[in-house]
Amino acid sequence: MIVAVSPQRDIHVNTAAYSLKQQRVVLLGGTSGIGLATARAAQHAGARVVVVSSRRERVEQALALLGEGAEGHALDAADETAVESMFKQLGPFDHLVYSAGESLQLGALAETPLSTARKFFDVRLFGAMAAVKYATPQLRPGGSIVLTGGIAAVRPKKGWTVAATICGGMESLTRALAVELAPLRVNLVSPGLVRTPMWEGMPEAEREATYASYGAALPVGRVGDAEDVAQTYLHLMTNRYATGQVVVVDGGSVLV
Repeated sequence: MIVAVSPQRDIHVNTAAYSLKQQRVVLLGGTSGIGLATARAAQHAGARVVVVSSRRERVEQALALLGEGAEGHALDAADETAVESMFKQLGPFDHLVYSAGESLQLGALAETPLSTARKFFDVRLFGAMAAVKYATPQLRPGGSIVLTGGIAAVRPKKGWTVAATICGGMESLTRALAVELAPLRVNLVSPGLVRTPMWEGMPEAEREATYASYGAALPVGRVGDAEDVAQTYLHLMTNRYATGQVVVVDGGSVLV
């Protein structure tokens, strides 16, 4: 049987669509780890970045690294009034990235004070909600929001109840916002284990042993670096057809 094949269409890729040139990106949690790596990647793509952290010293360190043109602010993401005030002062911008959060205290629910759990929810979940609420009026047409979750939402381990609940809530929040705020795009990055300052509270020998054993079990053979995950935030900022998506970047952790 002979099958007629139509001539292949020329496909034109508009590489300019994947640039952040002349755009302004605000990153809450943008002074260390994945947030800082994303700020640097956004700069490389042509953006002007604004990094925000709860600690003034981290803001200053990040600005020294990012160099001329970067802007920074110290802010308690759990303080709704402060969040509202900051976004009013910032004025219009193009993309919001939210990756703020301290190291989660892992442990059984029976041994976790609910007051401690609430503090993590205040920054990671309610802080994200406040940021979106007050950032949205400042976002220019064609802009986006990229939030942060984690694979605990789909592959929790023993003692991860608080983390899994927060990550699951972030996924649901992302999908709801993508509908509510359309045509503004809202997506979420869900990282696996990544080398970041978030794990520096663990003794170095124990931390490196964890990285080695965990990474050896992954299909990619290693744990992630912040730069690996930053590429995904950049993709979601620039891909104009992606919204309501949860993009897992975990080295294949959910497969094994």
